[in-house]
Order: sequence, then C-alpha cells, then structure tokens
Amino acid sequence: MRVYCLKTCDTCRKALKALDAAGIAYDLRDVRADGIAAADLAAILAAHGEGAINRASTTWRGLSEAEKALPPVALLAAHPTLLKRPAIEAGGAWFLGWKPEVQAKVIG
Repeated sequence: MRVYCLKTCDTCRKALKALDAAGIAYDLRDVRADGIAAADLAAILAAHGEGAINRASTTWRGLSEAEKALPPVALLAAHPTLLKRPAIEAGGAWFLGWKPEVQAKVIG
C-alpha cells in the first residue's frame, strides 16, 4: 500500500493514525518533499481524472488563470500539493480523501 500525503494535513494524519491502529503497513510519501512518481500520477489521473485536483486548496487559489488551464498531469507535476489527499493505492486501486467509503475499502 502506498500513501501520498502532506505531513501538515489533518485529514492525512487521521488516515495514517487509522492505518496504524488497524496494523496496516504502508509506504508513506510526502507530496511536498518527495513529489509524485510519474507512474503513480498517471494511475491516479486514469482513475480520477480532474477529480484528483484539490480546487479548494490555498495552492489552487494562488495559481494564475494560465496555470489553472494546464492539463491535470502538468498541473500536478508542477504543483504536487494540489493532489487531493491522502491518495492511497490499495489492491491496485487508487482512493482519494478519507471519507467513510474510502475507509471501508482501505481498512475493511
């Protein structure tokens, strides 16, 4: 299992705490420090398309209109903190966020 997150993100911290409590091992990757692997980014975008971009973030609000018009792959490559988090790969599928339906699929 791979988990992309930000260490300062409250939702990510909740997800990691729940994964730890459930005894689930994961490979943690910080989007700010580590970026997003190209293959993972392609898989996330294939699964979620433009829904992978967090348009409610301060990063998004700080972008120019020209940057906002970039294709999702270019936008996330340039600004990995725009990825909706946590982004979790489990069993070959990618999940975004930490809503109850994601928790049920990831933790079981």
